[in-house]
Amino acid sequence: MSNHCCQNVKFDGVSASYKRILWIVIAINAIMFAVEISAGLVAQSQALKADALDFLADSATYAISLYVIGLSIQVRSNAALFKGYSLCLIGLWVLASTLYRLFITATPEPVLMGSVATLALAANLVSVLLLLKYRDGDSNVRSVWLCSRNDAIGNVAVLIAATAVWQTQTPWPDLIVALLMATLFLSSALQIIKQAKEEQNLAAIRVHND
Repeated sequence: MSNHCCQNVKFDGVSASYKRILWIVIAINAIMFAVEISAGLVAQSQALKADALDFLADSATYAISLYVIGLSIQVRSNAALFKGYSLCLIGLWVLASTLYRLFITATPEPVLMGSVATLALAANLVSVLLLLKYRDGDSNVRSVWLCSRNDAIGNVAVLIAATAVWQTQTPWPDLIVALLMATLFLSSALQIIKQAKEEQNLAAIRVHND
């Protein structure tokens, strides 16, 4: 988002309907994390594991976002910073574990990969549609939208990887998608951190002027 958008925040999450939606997507993401991490272990898919971790990160992100709604901009921006740094750590873990898997060439089970990715995509599309109206706002609200968007993109990528694994009978598509997802996590984390720090600076300026 531009600096102009960051200075003119339109929505800070103070809405009963938004809170209800957050509770729904928290439940969706928690359930899908359990489903996808189990499937990722069985299918030996690094991309599924990466996507499962994204579900876990989203559950935590939405819970934190729900907790800080209505609190001061300093508290909300600190929460966003925490979420940004946490997402960055997850991205680095996915990157490191995927690079490690380059030396272990077990081919994932493509049918299970594709089936679970399809289920995950359906779950994420529900979340994205619910949150679409609230995709803009302060760093706390913005982080929720970015995580939901990441999930939907990640699921499409896993489906593509499953198809490519089936066609090539090699693990490379799975590993490539996992690397791309790690990059997406890191990019989103930087966006969240940047906006949160901008909001903190603006808050500090307002306090100083008062």
